[in-house]
Amino acid sequence: MTDALPAKGAAPRVVIDTHDAYLEAVRQISGGTGPIAIDAERASGFRYSQRAYLIQLYRRGAGTFLFDPPPIGAFTELSKAISGEEWVLHAASQDLACLREVGLAPTRIFDTELGARLLGMPRVGLGTVVEELLGIHLAKEHSAADWSTRPLPASWLEYAALDVELLVDLRDAMEKLLAEQGKTEIAKQEFQATLVKEGKPPLADPWRRLTGVHSLRGAKSLSVARELWFARDELARATDIAPGRLVPDLSLTAAARALPASKRDLAAMRDFTGRASRSELDRWWNAIEAGRASTSPPQLTRATDTLPPPRAWGDRNPEADARLKAARQALLALSEEQLIPLENLLTPDLLRRVAWTPPPQLSAESIAAALQGLGARPWQIELTAQPIAQAFVEAHQKLLDAAEDES
Repeated sequence: MTDALPAKGAAPRVVIDTHDAYLEAVRQISGGTGPIAIDAERASGFRYSQRAYLIQLYRRGAGTFLFDPPPIGAFTELSKAISGEEWVLHAASQDLACLREVGLAPTRIFDTELGARLLGMPRVGLGTVVEELLGIHLAKEHSAADWSTRPLPASWLEYAALDVELLVDLRDAMEKLLAEQGKTEIAKQEFQATLVKEGKPPLADPWRRLTGVHSLRGAKSLSVARELWFARDELARATDIAPGRLVPDLSLTAAARALPASKRDLAAMRDFTGRASRSELDRWWNAIEAGRASTSPPQLTRATDTLPPPRAWGDRNPEADARLKAARQALLALSEEQLIPLENLLTPDLLRRVAWTPPPQLSAESIAAALQGLGARPWQIELTAQPIAQAFVEAHQKLLDAAEDES
């Protein structure tokens, strides 16, 4: 095993942050060959936005390029030069949104994290996969750094560059293994599904995701929690600071639970903490007053299309519970046989939905149609429809036999 280290005497990494340097980089990248390795670093947990604060790109014959997105703005020229090429990313779903935000939208991708999952690798982090397939140790000590920091430390830039410089070699090694396991077509379908997957629509009540909100009792406390969430979100958006760094979730729910009678009482709360808890005290107090005075308090529960948790199925829908348990066992065996994780073999939510509401006539064809309607990929349907149908039929028969024995 070798360590991924810069060559002795190598020039320090340079961040491209001017338009002229960016255009020169585009020219060099256009002269390279083969796939485009690309990655993006955000400042999650530090900033409100999910924008990219560094974009790394590597191409054989061209080299490695580190772009500073804020001063460059739109990457129109780069997109035009590389959009038709295959892009190699690790955990593409994490980066596609922020890349598209600056105009970088691939038409074909190879996702090395997803490829590792399909190969049945037990751990799929980039460092682990590089070490196993390429025999190179890749340090990952800066993965949770604040990439909005300027100037970026040299060690961070080295880390960022190595994230892409090995991706094309990794892609090539992985492509061979996928072919050996007969999973080339499966990988293509999964990569395409990742590429075209639409982002989640905004939540109707995003404030309900506050940590501890489920412990609140009464419409008044929920109203206050809602107003505090919106007040914090407005400040976080304006300052581009992660909401939890201003005032943690648990501080907001603590205030909503306590319903302090005055601003002084709020300031005296020991569990109302955070860097903006006192400097923005008027903001929080105004939100509490607005919540108290609200004439349209939120419903204590909200209607969703979410299925009951599986642990409750035995009481609420015993037949569905039997179907789900039988199908899970069948798919677990298939997962081990195919060396594909169960959650990739078939999304757990899809299995739950077809078990809760199966087609009237149980057959491989009817299960396949149901899975297709729920959005399963062709390869998933091909592998799982028959085992699921058989498991459902056997579960139904066991229930009939048990009822007959009782009678």
